[in-house]
Amino acid sequence: MASIGKLAGAVVALAGVGAVAAWFLSAPVRLDAGAVAALGTGDAKRGERIFWAGGCTSCHARPKSEGPARLELAGGLELKTPFGIFVAPNISSDPQDGIGSWSAEDLANAMMRGVSPRGSHYYPAFPYTSYARMKPADIGDLHAFMKTLPAVEGKAAGHRLGFPFNIRRGLGFWKRLYLTAEPVLALPEGTPEEALAGQYLVEGPGHCGECHTPRQFTGGLKKDQWLAGAVAAEGDGIVPNITGGEGGIDTWSAGDIASFLETGFTPDFDSVGGAMVAVQRNMAQLPAADREAIAAYLKAIPPHPNGYPPPKPEEPKG
Repeated sequence: MASIGKLAGAVVALAGVGAVAAWFLSAPVRLDAGAVAALGTGDAKRGERIFWAGGCTSCHARPKSEGPARLELAGGLELKTPFGIFVAPNISSDPQDGIGSWSAEDLANAMMRGVSPRGSHYYPAFPYTSYARMKPADIGDLHAFMKTLPAVEGKAAGHRLGFPFNIRRGLGFWKRLYLTAEPVLALPEGTPEEALAGQYLVEGPGHCGECHTPRQFTGGLKKDQWLAGAVAAEGDGIVPNITGGEGGIDTWSAGDIASFLETGFTPDFDSVGGAMVAVQRNMAQLPAADREAIAAYLKAIPPHPNGYPPPKPEEPKG
């Protein structure tokens, strides 16, 4: 009996050690002092470019907003996913209901580490896995610009998630698998500077891969199928392949891509649709050189076949 008691005690002790280890391994990790110093003092004029590149209005403006109302970042957009319903929060300059009281460091920790000012994990519906690749100085500039936007009262509704997805602490383990500041692709030596500039915009603030890349069952991106297209996060429809693979944009020139991002028209004079409407509006606000850089990058990346399942054959009628 004494040996059984010792064994039970050892099991309890090991379980305790495991629980403590898990607690530390899942802890939120903030930016280091060097990254915080690199935020700089912020420049609102430069920050406006990052605002449009980052697509802030696509999720955080009130749904169906038009014109100047797109800058009223009240949140409320619902993203219905297999993990539950995520609701975009108010990120206006309101100090109570938005993020008006946040420092540049707070914003940088949210965007690059997925950590709130209070020290809790954000869900990756907020695309910090892409924003992690951003330059801290760009986030300092973005913070300065967002301070100039309207303050909007009223908090957005909370997320509606079931167990176990409503346990935020578990995201610490998920981040260990998928959160990295490293580029997605190692472009070959001699890649033109224009394409390298496009890589930063696409893989970082533009977060294009968050929609255009298929995901594993855990929610992580399948980076070996980077930008190959995917089932829409809401499970209704597909997000197209934007590589040069068959079924993608293989027939589009760099000029075609840049023109589409500016005008919303494809080379066949079809118009942009779905969730891409808001994205294209954002891209149209960028300098022409940025759209050209994005196009150069998309023409430089490896081609992939479509990353979404083929349509099911119709059942025979009879």
